[in-house]
Amino acid sequence: MQTPTIGFIYPDHAAEDDYPRAAEILGADLRVAHIYGTDLHAVPELLDLGSPGKLRQGAELLAPARPSAVVWACTSGSFVYRPDGAREQVRGLAEAAGVPASSTSFAFVNAARALGISTVAVWASYPDDVAALFVDFLAAEGIRVLSMGSADIDTAAEVGTLTDEQVLKLAVANDNPDAEALLIPDTAMHTLAVLPELEATLGKPVLTANQVTIWEGIRLAGYSPGSEPISPRLGKLFSERLVHVGD
Repeated sequence: MQTPTIGFIYPDHAAEDDYPRAAEILGADLRVAHIYGTDLHAVPELLDLGSPGKLRQGAELLAPARPSAVVWACTSGSFVYRPDGAREQVRGLAEAAGVPASSTSFAFVNAARALGISTVAVWASYPDDVAALFVDFLAAEGIRVLSMGSADIDTAAEVGTLTDEQVLKLAVANDNPDAEALLIPDTAMHTLAVLPELEATLGKPVLTANQVTIWEGIRLAGYSPGSEPISPRLGKLFSERLVHVGD
């Protein structure tokens, strides 16, 4: 069977190098197209970033690669629409791309369900008011957030400059010992390189934005059962072939 191509619509530039890193580890064909907006973690700007016109543009950029699935690789630009709006956003993207589609917000939900996780801690890079919308989104999807920490960073560009050491330190400081997993919801943050160490330190699964986005794309791409690429280098989520879930 030919390896499916998976397309990702990524906003601006920050941590998109997580995708070729994952492609090399997994032996997967992951393609990234960029769209652009105002780089600000604020509701009006995020609504514009995830608008139908922007995502249609991303789908058009990916079309020459003939992807089997497309994922909107942005957490805040999806959960800011709240669950019903985020579902409509995904439906519009699927229509524009002509293939199954999803977003990072739903990727978090589906990944948590696949791991049997219902209680989490959240460490977000966003300001508190934006991070609280992610907590609300998870709650509406049946995932209880026991605690939330936010770094109050205004732009994705700044998030992308966080070092591995900073990510590790801040993530560990914002875990909750009673949570079944820690969620880190910003695709602008480099996280793939630190996942094994972070999970070993916390003793639990850690779900990060680029990690779950890639997993969601693989889930949707039409791999035959048992052929989905896995690697423990990308955390518990990728350590075994999990039951397919989703809306």
